[in-house]
Amino acid sequence: MDLKTSRVVELDVRPHLKKKIEPFQLIMDAVKALEEEDIFILHATFKPTPLLGVLKMKGFVNKVEKKANDHWIVTFVNKKHKHLLNGEHAENDEKPSKESGALVHRESQTITLDNRGLEPPQPMMRTLAALDRSRPGDEVHIHNDRVPVFLIEELNQMGCSFTVEEQQDGSAKVKIQKT
Repeated sequence: MDLKTSRVVELDVRPHLKKKIEPFQLIMDAVKALEEEDIFILHATFKPTPLLGVLKMKGFVNKVEKKANDHWIVTFVNKKHKHLLNGEHAENDEKPSKESGALVHRESQTITLDNRGLEPPQPMMRTLAALDRSRPGDEVHIHNDRVPVFLIEELNQMGCSFTVEEQQDGSAKVKIQKT
């Protein structure tokens, strides 16, 4: 398979982000519609670091390009077809573990984030970035202005267990365990 036979799906979420509209669901809908050999090109106003981790868990590798301060282009392909990224360094490529084969025990960690007062998509981005940094068994505790509906959908897809406690002031505390 080569670049000529791959379908390119392009999505520009910069207009959404400039209007402070959360584009995460739009992006995930586009990803769900992808075939294994498709190339997905995303245009954003910033480097979407948490999204890189989410799509890595879904089997994608990526190439990130900064075209301007408010224009980032991320090209995603299924890791089986990483050669389509033109041989350039793909972020999220599998790297051999220094601990491979060895049983290593460590205490589970808890990351606590106060996301109140932040404009979307910042609370979700911070939370997904924390999950990306954590290891299986770790927990991420967040406090948001409201119940994070889009995050909950993503957590369900990722297979993370979580609890939501709505607070009297309308905010929500969510405890997430990475699996």
